[in-house]
Amino acid sequence: MNPLRLLALGLCLGGLLDAAVAVARDSEAVKRGRSLYVAHCAVCHQATGRGTPGVYPPLVGSDFLARPDGRTNAILAVVQGLSGKLVVNGSTYDNQMPAVVLDDAQVADVLSYVFDAWNNPGGEFKAEDVAQVRASSRFPTYKELAEASAYPPVPPAPEGWSLREHVRLNDFAVRMAPTPDLKGYYLLGQAGAVWRVDASTRKVQPVFVAADYVDSSLGSPGTLGIHCDASGRIWITCNQRQDSSPVVTNHVSIFRTPLPANKRATPGKPILWFRTAYPYGIGPYNHGVSHLAIGPDRKLYVSSGSRTDGGEPGNEQNLGRMGETDITACLWRMDPESETPSIDVVANGIRNAWSFAWDDSGQMFSVSNGPDAHSGEEMDVIDVGGRRHHGFPYQFADWPVERKAYPHTPPAPSGLSFVLPVMNDGPDGWSAGLPGATFDPHSSPAGMIWLGERAPQPWRRSFLVGRFGNLLKMEGDRDVGFDVLAVEPTQVGTSWRAKVRTFVRGLGRPIDLMQLGDRVYILEYTRPTDFRSGRGWLPGRVLELIPKTSGR
Repeated sequence: MNPLRLLALGLCLGGLLDAAVAVARDSEAVKRGRSLYVAHCAVCHQATGRGTPGVYPPLVGSDFLARPDGRTNAILAVVQGLSGKLVVNGSTYDNQMPAVVLDDAQVADVLSYVFDAWNNPGGEFKAEDVAQVRASSRFPTYKELAEASAYPPVPPAPEGWSLREHVRLNDFAVRMAPTPDLKGYYLLGQAGAVWRVDASTRKVQPVFVAADYVDSSLGSPGTLGIHCDASGRIWITCNQRQDSSPVVTNHVSIFRTPLPANKRATPGKPILWFRTAYPYGIGPYNHGVSHLAIGPDRKLYVSSGSRTDGGEPGNEQNLGRMGETDITACLWRMDPESETPSIDVVANGIRNAWSFAWDDSGQMFSVSNGPDAHSGEEMDVIDVGGRRHHGFPYQFADWPVERKAYPHTPPAPSGLSFVLPVMNDGPDGWSAGLPGATFDPHSSPAGMIWLGERAPQPWRRSFLVGRFGNLLKMEGDRDVGFDVLAVEPTQVGTSWRAKVRTFVRGLGRPIDLMQLGDRVYILEYTRPTDFRSGRGWLPGRVLELIPKTSGR
């Protein structure tokens, strides 16, 4: 499961912020409700309201909302959450919806939007309607729900480090990037905003908003990647769904700020550097472009996630029924100095690499989110020169090619061989028995960084990999992820294996990691440290890890 499914988590970390279908009315409540829906609901129900088949029910033409008790049940679903079996539009769902931490007026606005969109019954909600229903819920007041969703205590620090809260956030952030002077870092919001954090004062200042650089006529922005190069230029990836005809389009863009006068200069507004498009993904699985970074060879690398869950052709004519395209489910390489950049695909068959990084030798690794089928999530070794195929959608994790994830899994092209992911030799990160490739199903590996020789023992020469955590109800009501793992890879012949240990556990959906000098920063997307408790979504925070030999 993709973190941003987030994120459509691509955590679908790409479809999260796509433009929703126009509503019938344009009242102020509906306008406010649309923004709230994008921020709090689209992560599961998708910006189009179509949900995730078999996982999250649709809101489009929902018979659940049209029932006589639909308004009351809708309020209860938002203010206290929903679990257990539910039949919507003839399909059965058995997952969990956490409570959404919104006050009475905000709940009224978001439900006014939902009921007014997608051929639903219509009719605005009032704050007093919500308050009356909330009074008989699991959390009788907004205050009680908010208290239940407070920031958790800072988790225990790993050996050799101290750990503290660095900044609390007022919006959902998905990425971090160090400033070139190493005095602070940039934070990227999921809807295009960028902030700068001063590492010493911990002051957060706005730098850009989406309107400064995004063409809104192409749809609402879903920004999933940020990089600051050595000169101080900021690079941003952006996905926009345009409800074009006859096929809905996903516009993917890379923006770049002008070359600054010096490393401390305030960056100018981002300018479009590259744009391409392809038919929008099947259902909720349009992951889009996410992570980008300049590698040791001074080339720009970009992750382009899949537009399907597992290569399915789909059955909606306006979404393009062709599985993957030649620029999706792969890694791109581009010339960052070109004024007319082009795509060079350097690795295929990677479903959705939320992050990639290089070790001290310059070897590139990526971590990817797996499909709804219960295969492991992957760490892959990327041979840029070899342009090797990593299996998707023909092979998942270390499954043999003969083991089909779905009835629709396409046969592998004749003569095409696949590279297996890094095998997990434990002791952590894989609960189905060792060895396995590479992480627990649905644990959603997210940000990753390399710890070199200067890091405290016993963590040297390991990748730190944050795991966003499951968005699906797991067998036995257990959770996976919500942690950072230390992954120490070793080449054994032509294959790779790894020692995997827990570095920090009990995190609020860690979505990105960053180094600033000898310190490590963890970006928590939200606050709950598990899925099964059903606590709501509120913006998270940044944690700071300081080596015990480092001064403050």
